[in-house]
Amino acid sequence: MIEVPSPLRLRLDRAALVANWRWLAAQSGSAACGAALKANGYGLGARAVMHHLAAAGCRDFFVATWAEAAALMPLPEGASLSVLHGAGASDMIAARTLPVRPVLGSVEQVVRWRDVGEGRPCDVMVDTGMNRLGLRVEEALAGALGGLRIETLLSHLASADEDSAQNAQQLAAFRAVRDAIPARRYSLANSAGICLSTDFAFDLTRPGIALYGGIPRREAAGHIRQVAFPETRVLQVRDVPAGEAVGYGAAWTAHRNSRIAVANLGYADGFLRCHAGTGAMASWQGHALPLIGRVSMDLVAFDVSDAPAIGEGDWLALGYDLPIVSSASGLSQYELLTGLGARFERIWSE
Repeated sequence: MIEVPSPLRLRLDRAALVANWRWLAAQSGSAACGAALKANGYGLGARAVMHHLAAAGCRDFFVATWAEAAALMPLPEGASLSVLHGAGASDMIAARTLPVRPVLGSVEQVVRWRDVGEGRPCDVMVDTGMNRLGLRVEEALAGALGGLRIETLLSHLASADEDSAQNAQQLAAFRAVRDAIPARRYSLANSAGICLSTDFAFDLTRPGIALYGGIPRREAAGHIRQVAFPETRVLQVRDVPAGEAVGYGAAWTAHRNSRIAVANLGYADGFLRCHAGTGAMASWQGHALPLIGRVSMDLVAFDVSDAPAIGEGDWLALGYDLPIVSSASGLSQYELLTGLGARFERIWSE
């Protein structure tokens, strides 16, 4: 088979990933610190993320679906994996076969697991105010969970990235559930919840976005390091005389005689049209290169007039500091990471 190099690469900083997890673990106090690996490790590659964090001491991992869980087999020694979407009727073969726990999220799932789970341990999600997945508090307190071997009882914070009264309300509701329902461990805090205070940590925290370079709350600024650095290869450098336009819709017109680098990147790769006109930049050997014109499916253009040595085949590094690009583009930090497409070659630094 012919090996074909990709014109897109995602440079990934293993040391930054591990440093982010260690900072979050320290903020978690006496609680264990796990890691959310859903959406293919937030777009970075779940298997690699799991092994890097397991080597650093992380033992508790979470994915969304059973397909994601199966893709991570075999697990590192001593690692625990949970499936946040629970166990539907079509999931039961995987749920009974894989060394993975379902996070049961409804009375129907609880009944199903009690009937065919063969007495294996499970996790349970109780909804304390988000109204997404999870048994209602009154269902849990009314005895719906009787007979289960609950490893971890979870809930999920809806507004932890804000200074919202809902945070204290959910904390109080979860404490009531903890006091009434036996489980080996209790878990409430996501990345933002970790930053609120150790009151939210309980026995296990479950960071996601902050592991991968996102800033969930202002308290994390200056501590969380960028992990993902997208790069694209130049396909062509062309001269554009003053007054001529570039790209669809003639959205950018050269105000001087210019040099334009056309690069192998577009909205099919997760670099969306909304980046145009936001001041988005790439860089090359210290030169800042403004994005110009519209973002096409597979192509973008950068003004390289002030970097005359750039040529075909050179690599441009995209400016991809998550909170900055999120603010400029209107995309969430989550979208910026999970949208990066399969055409990016993932390359981890040592």
